[in-house]
Amino acid sequence: MPQTAPYGAWKSPISTDLIVQDAVSLGSIQLDGDDIYWVETRPQEGARNVIVRRTPDCKCRDVTPVPFNVRTRVHEYGGLCFWVAGGTVFFSNFADQRVYRQEQNGVPRPITPAGVDLRYADGVIDRERKRLVCVREDHREAQGEAVNTIVSLDLNGSTEGDVLVSGSDFYGYPCVSPDGSRLAWLSWNHPNMPWDQSQLRVADILDDGSLGSAVVVAGKPSESVFQPEWSPEGVLYFVSDRSGWWNLYRWHGGHTEAMAPMQAEFGAPLWALGTHTYAFESAGRIVCKYVENGFWKLAAIDTHSKQFTAIESPYTEMSRGDIRATNG
Repeated sequence: MPQTAPYGAWKSPISTDLIVQDAVSLGSIQLDGDDIYWVETRPQEGARNVIVRRTPDCKCRDVTPVPFNVRTRVHEYGGLCFWVAGGTVFFSNFADQRVYRQEQNGVPRPITPAGVDLRYADGVIDRERKRLVCVREDHREAQGEAVNTIVSLDLNGSTEGDVLVSGSDFYGYPCVSPDGSRLAWLSWNHPNMPWDQSQLRVADILDDGSLGSAVVVAGKPSESVFQPEWSPEGVLYFVSDRSGWWNLYRWHGGHTEAMAPMQAEFGAPLWALGTHTYAFESAGRIVCKYVENGFWKLAAIDTHSKQFTAIESPYTEMSRGDIRATNG
């Protein structure tokens, strides 16, 4: 029977559950040899985040079992929340914010302690020293805001981490050079957001795993720095807006040079940690994405000649996805 209801008060047959029930989102791509890993957010599982692995035979399978939910709350927006090396996965679990280690076909076991309000995100596995170098956010003080540092976590241990870098309000992108001799990272302080003003520093890694004196590579007043990344040859690349546009630069031997100066943005607002807009396909080739006149595009840059080559794509929106590349 027809029913009458005031304007705007009738019940729609289109519910929110109907809209999102199949809207699986993908993100946080990681490469490990020939395997590809990513995080799927699944509405039908209560928005649980699951790590998935795709092997060269095109088969995909879930890595993290129920009830684990792979997500970090660092800066509340989160960001890079898992790492993989040799088939072993390390991830931040949303419920307790502990970091877990999971061998292939194994069960997750924690490598950070229980009962402490610590959160972990971003960073890199330092294979030579068998540790994870990442951002840690400490909420143990009842008063005041959380304390951010860069720490190292023993991959086989169960400690809260050893502090490597401290003193700034926020950190991002800790990355170890290919030969394991240097660490680079970003930092910024109140009242700035990272796209207002941030600094890139580099320090030698000493024999005991601690850091030597840091050198400021980029980050003058009103300069925003984004995604430091070591090339396979050990040259430090980064994105800076020193020209008024977020362009790609490299720093080697104390000298900085632009790679592809143009009126386009090769960076992105760092709402979530670990965002990547470029990657090294090899020592001689960078694959990147950039936005020009409101449209996202793909390109390749030759690291020796600096030749910039557009890569044709039917897509115009790539702001949420990370660029990852492997040899070839």
